[in-house]
Amino acid sequence: MDFYASSSTEEPHVLAVDDNLVDRKLVERLLKKSSCKVTTAENGLRALEYLGLGAEQEHSTNGNGSKVNMIITDYCMPGMTGYELLKKIKESSILKDVPVVIMSSENIPTRIDQCLEEGAQMFMLKPLKHSDVKRLRCQLMQCQG
Repeated sequence: MDFYASSSTEEPHVLAVDDNLVDRKLVERLLKKSSCKVTTAENGLRALEYLGLGAEQEHSTNGNGSKVNMIITDYCMPGMTGYELLKKIKESSILKDVPVVIMSSENIPTRIDQCLEEGAQMFMLKPLKHSDVKRLRCQLMQCQG
C-alpha cells in the first residue's frame, strides 16, 4: 500500500542501529554501496522513536512510523539490546512485517537461535563484509538464489 509507484530503481530504506560509531559507519557505507538509503540510530530507543514507537508515541492512533524496508541492529547495546528491540518491533502491528537483521561480534548459538525464534530474518557476524550486504540486499529485494 505504497503511495509511490515502486520501481526496481527505488532504493530500499534500511535503519541501521549500533552504539559503536565505527561499526555504524561501516554498515552505513556498505549499505550505501549496495544502493540502499540508510538512516542510522545509536541505540534501540532512538530507533523506536524514529519508527514511531517511542514512549511518548505509544498511544498515538496513527502511529504509522517511518517507512523502512529493513532494520539491521547490533545485539549488544547499552539500555536496550538488539534482542529487546527486535521484540518491540515484532509486537508492533505496524512494524511486525519489517525484516530485522541482528549483528553481533560474538558467535553464540543460543543467542542466535533466540533471535531467530523471536522473528529475526537473519543473524550476521560482525564485522560485516560486502558479500554479507549483497546477501542482505538480495533478501530485501526477494531475489532467489
